[in-house]
Amino acid sequence: MAKKSNKDLSLSGSDPTGVPGYTLIDVARVAGVSPITVSRALHRPELVSERTRDKVREAARAMGYVPNMLAGGLATNKSRLVAIFLPTIANSIFADTVQAVMDRLTAAGYQTLIGLTGYSAEQEEALLEAVLGRRPDGIVLTGTLHTEASRQRLASARIPVVEAWDLSEAPIDMLVGFSHEQVGVCIARNLLEKGYRRFAVVTLDDPRGLRRVASLKAELQAHGIIDTPTEILPAPATLAWGRLGLQGMLEKGHSPQVVVCSSDTIAQGVLAEAASRGLRVPEDLAVMGFGDLSSAAHVHPPLSTVRVNGTMIGQQVAEALLARLRAAPGVKAPPVCIDTGFTIIDRSSTGHMGAK
Repeated sequence: MAKKSNKDLSLSGSDPTGVPGYTLIDVARVAGVSPITVSRALHRPELVSERTRDKVREAARAMGYVPNMLAGGLATNKSRLVAIFLPTIANSIFADTVQAVMDRLTAAGYQTLIGLTGYSAEQEEALLEAVLGRRPDGIVLTGTLHTEASRQRLASARIPVVEAWDLSEAPIDMLVGFSHEQVGVCIARNLLEKGYRRFAVVTLDDPRGLRRVASLKAELQAHGIIDTPTEILPAPATLAWGRLGLQGMLEKGHSPQVVVCSSDTIAQGVLAEAASRGLRVPEDLAVMGFGDLSSAAHVHPPLSTVRVNGTMIGQQVAEALLARLRAAPGVKAPPVCIDTGFTIIDRSSTGHMGAK
């Protein structure tokens, strides 16, 4: 007897929307469960047992079944889609956050869509216009700087929104992050306590980095340090930009004791340029980064930096979204504002002026 093909498993062979293929009912017959169980296994996996999920997924794989997400969304008024907006994927500083969000949402039966804003509020506005037409159940934004049109559009959409990697006194909905202003203050105080008095900054032109720089300078001015030379470079962060930043600083005749950088990537470029010029770190020039990338502890010398718990931010973002999505319709949700904090990491690249 000839072996049955996958096509022999189905009685219908097409879905109700007219797209050729198998239907959810076909998968249910092959898996030996009800259609509602198939729907739950594919769209709300937390509602069924692991054994049932495996049985349904194996049947779906064997048949080549592709769920019609649009039809399911129309039936339940849920798209099971969450959009995540990032400034860039060139900077790995956001990777832990995105991975944590995606892992938790995937486990809860949601799919994610990533959009890149290029650090531009206007680009974010354009993305929102495109994404909201796909009816996401929630949106995660990086930062709190948005156009007024974006704020109005999100308010009209009436879907959960989490602003991550920042804090604000006027959130759109939910906040999970830390104070960039406080980061700048703490960096200034840390380096002042080490005895540094001649500061310089190499930063990208992203809004959060510039806010850290502004608060750093304000704190330095409060301690009588008025002039802080600054090189501002276009995003995204690269080692080359860090090298060019220090080059520009030195070619203009500045002689800082310490260079504060808006990211570890920029700081590592500064370290490379310092080494090429025979400058000892930290004896001739101290360097401070931001982000505590996995490489920061392993460059030479190890880089002092600011550690932000990206994984914690991602987990808190996902839990805040899921709690809101599980809430009963019409129930006023409590405000969410989670300060995940940060930590100054002292390593060899900043040394101590008193020891020189």
